[in-house]
This record gives sequence, structure tokens and C-alpha cells, in this order.
Amino acid sequence: MKDKRGQGLSVNAIIMIVLGVVVLVVLIIGFTIGWAKLLPFLSTNNVENIKTSCSVACTTGSTYDFCTQSRTLKADDLPTGEEEVVGNCSFFTTGNYTKYGIGACPSTPCP
Repeated sequence: MKDKRGQGLSVNAIIMIVLGVVVLVVLIIGFTIGWAKLLPFLSTNNVENIKTSCSVACTTGSTYDFCTQSRTLKADDLPTGEEEVVGNCSFFTTGNYTKYGIGACPSTPCP
């Protein structure tokens, strides 16, 4: 009886504990320093979202949404060389931003 030892942790339990700690550390770092810094390789391109929202604003005839509401366009190849540009749908239908396919809205003239 004196050579008998207690039950130890199995290898599976140790692996699960290590994986849990790693996931916890990644979550803590992500929420404290920000996910953009932690995962810079994720795409932040929102051109399709802006195209859709501008199209909906035009279709519904919402002058405020199309002409006034501020939107932030994020793309890799912006004409200004920055990461993002702030403007409204009417702004993005002119100049160097026409390449993104945000269509003009003749039924909703902007003042």
C-alpha cells in the first residue's frame, strides 16, 4: 500500500487546460489592445456595405440618408492614400470614388 500513488492528470486534460489558457490570453489581448492591431491581416474593406446602404437610401428616396448621413469608406486603394475616408453617398458618387461603383441617385437630388 505504501508504493501506491494518487491519480494524476491525463494528457487530454493537460492539453485542454493549455488550450483554454491560450484562448483566454488571446481574448484578453484582443479586447484590451484592439482586434485590428492583433489581427491586421483581416480585411477591413466595407465598400459593398456602403454601396448597399447608398442604394437603399436612393431607392427609398431618403434625402437625409443619401445626402447628409456620414459614412466611413474603408478600402486598400483609396485615392487619398489613407485607410479610410469619411463622406456621404453623394460625395462617393463623384471624383476618384466612382471606381467603387456607388451609383448616383437622380431621384434624390441633394441640396
